[in-house]
Amino acid sequence: MKTYKFQVFTTAIEENIRNGAFRPGHKLPSVREIKAQYRISTTAVQSGYEYLMISGWVESIPKSGYYVSHRMEMPIRPSRTTHRPVVRDAVFRSNLALTTSLKMGKKISEFNVAAPGDLLIPQKMLLRTMQQVIREQGAGLLRYYPPDGSPRLKEKIIQRAAPDYGVIRPEELIITDGALQALYIALATVCTAGDIIALESPCVFSVLEVVRVLKLKVVEIPVDPADGFDIGLFEKVCRNNKIKAVVVTPNFHNPTGCLMADEQKIRLVAVALQHDIAVIENDIYGELHFHGHRPAVIKKYDDSGQVITCSSYSKTLAPGIRLGWLSAGKYAGRAEQIRFALGSTVSPLYQETISRLLEGTAYDRHLRAFRMKLAKNAYSAINLMATHFPAGTEIIQPSGGYNLWVKMPDTIDMDYFYSQCEAVGIRFTPGFTFSFTEAYDRYFRMVIADTFSSERAEAIRILGKRLKVR
Repeated sequence: MKTYKFQVFTTAIEENIRNGAFRPGHKLPSVREIKAQYRISTTAVQSGYEYLMISGWVESIPKSGYYVSHRMEMPIRPSRTTHRPVVRDAVFRSNLALTTSLKMGKKISEFNVAAPGDLLIPQKMLLRTMQQVIREQGAGLLRYYPPDGSPRLKEKIIQRAAPDYGVIRPEELIITDGALQALYIALATVCTAGDIIALESPCVFSVLEVVRVLKLKVVEIPVDPADGFDIGLFEKVCRNNKIKAVVVTPNFHNPTGCLMADEQKIRLVAVALQHDIAVIENDIYGELHFHGHRPAVIKKYDDSGQVITCSSYSKTLAPGIRLGWLSAGKYAGRAEQIRFALGSTVSPLYQETISRLLEGTAYDRHLRAFRMKLAKNAYSAINLMATHFPAGTEIIQPSGGYNLWVKMPDTIDMDYFYSQCEAVGIRFTPGFTFSFTEAYDRYFRMVIADTFSSERAEAIRILGKRLKVR
């Protein structure tokens, strides 16, 4: 995939700031100097400095130049959450709420919807492409497509995925109605009611709901902010239980935003092979990295077909584009049967629209702009909470994706916290919805995939002021 030209110098500047070679206040090379040193355009240099400012590394002083920012220290990462590796039934706590309040009156700011906001959706690109497809395909869009998806679309997905996914065979690729359906098919393919699966924890509510519907038992494996998915604990659990599958989000985990290291991905495959466990990975955020290159998926390190990968275009384009896919590996035959049993194929219009976008450069251009906006939103939100929330608030700084994972200090009563959210008109997703345990009652998830308006920023300031007064 194409990367930013400015990364040749922004990566070096970031590294120098991280290792202390460039201290706060250090004057950075001018646009002219960078242009000459790296032989890139003025526009690329300016875009690079804009990226560094969005990320909080650099600040611009008019008529003077660019300097290393006197950025405040970000809140510490939340401390490790420990779980007893207990096999549990998938039973939710009573009166489970998906938002801070089901009786919300005024709504200023919704930070609980994991979908791009209207202003971040590439509406013109999508509608223009759809219109072109309708003009060209006409009545052909009204017919059934193959149950496993359009061969043309599958070919485009396979070509695009090759550098980061490895080899995907057309017969193992199934087009689905979004990533959640792909996950349902994957779990139903390898498990039956009563089977035990290992599940990353915290884990997004929609995945927990699929687990509940399939009547599976779970062992929750913590995702540590620093170390990621606890593979050591997972390995211990595998020795003591018959685990049929493990479900993980290796790239920009929801809700923590953590990125699993390549070494961890390789080790996870090794453990799964040793115990004959299907690895089901959710890669819906993999293309939303804030810096560097797109991370590889676990499937890239598997030659056995043991890894099942799910993804979709709902997070990168628009929530209404209900088109996902499933690379089922050695389980493809059974997965195709289950997909067929779920009914008709995905909208031909969506399939042809995505095919057209993957043929050109428009989708990649959109992704580059979208990633910049998400990175800017993450920095703005963290900076606001670091400034205005009570001392002891802990935030994980994500390396990509949609989400911030926040832990409130012990001094804040969480019922009071949510009552103040309701009074101000803010919605977050409570931490207790991400587990069948009570491990995350002091946490909440903040989604950063919408325009960060002055009204939304002011709402956070007001909430922080109310919490400090307490």
